Amino acid sequence: MNQPFLRWALMGTARINHALIPPLRACKRARLVAVASRDLHKAEQYANQWGIPRFFGSYEAALADPDIDVFYVSLPNSLHAEWSIKAVQAGKHVLCEKPLATSVEEVDAMIQAAHETGKIITEAFMYRHHPYTLKVKELVDSGAIGKLRLIRGSFSFNLQRQPDVRLDPGLKGGSIWDVGCYPINYARYITGSEPIEVFGWQVCSSTGVDETFVGNLRFPGNVMAQFDSSFTASFRMQVEIVGSEGTIVLPRAYKPNRYDRILVQRGNIHERFPVRTPELYLGEIEDLTDAILLGKVPRLSLQDSRANVAVITALLESSQTSAPVVMA
Repeated sequence: MNQPFLRWALMGTARINHALIPPLRACKRARLVAVASRDLHKAEQYANQWGIPRFFGSYEAALADPDIDVFYVSLPNSLHAEWSIKAVQAGKHVLCEKPLATSVEEVDAMIQAAHETGKIITEAFMYRHHPYTLKVKELVDSGAIGKLRLIRGSFSFNLQRQPDVRLDPGLKGGSIWDVGCYPINYARYITGSEPIEVFGWQVCSSTGVDETFVGNLRFPGNVMAQFDSSFTASFRMQVEIVGSEGTIVLPRAYKPNRYDRILVQRGNIHERFPVRTPELYLGEIEDLTDAILLGKVPRLSLQDSRANVAVITALLESSQTSAPVVMA
């Protein structure tokens, strides 16, 4: 018996597509059938480059195609909500690149659209599906480092390309939306709760978006989190999780490779936990496929994504007012 599969299309030609195309082709239940751009010539060139069978010169034309089941939305941040909603209203499912949206109101509209259409929208936080991350969560929850006290996370790199959509305020650019969302999401995932209060500082670029952001989050039980994100600092993507009896150190927390180990330190005792490392982006594809074909609940819910957006918007508010923001 032939295994059922889903027909995928790329909405946009963003560089992040390069990370998703190989695992899409590795997934036995997925077929990459199309790419859409607002420029027909660009879409044709992209399709030829990547061996994609069909191409569209508008997103509307792609949405009207009955032979597409799922869209991967990799457009600029400001367009995520609009086109994800249009996709489910056209009868398609959506894997939307992070951040899912840039306001709680946008996420609420996406939740309503998904509910009304019966289609699935989920956010592409690939690391949340990886065995490396799941093992870290298991270690923390099992008390491997004692009682949780503090989480520190960083994600930074030197952005060389200019102009770049990530520096465009009209497209909701900024380091906190682009990469700061990772350590914020990681802290929320590890604590299993939402922050009570947040405080943030930002250094703005010449375009007005934050090129560096530093934030503090206070969780229930006096668990603290600190993070930084930047487009002007050296490449870093580490997380440190501190407990009453030990520490977990993750040098490449969001993009582990096959050589990475989970380092657990308890006094003078150091343990390294190897974790099987499948293709990093395959987990989010398989998770959405299971939700569509098997009716499973997606690992990353829209409510979870909504809460991440709420924290980021509160941090931005704090940085603009120079005052802490108490979360509702």
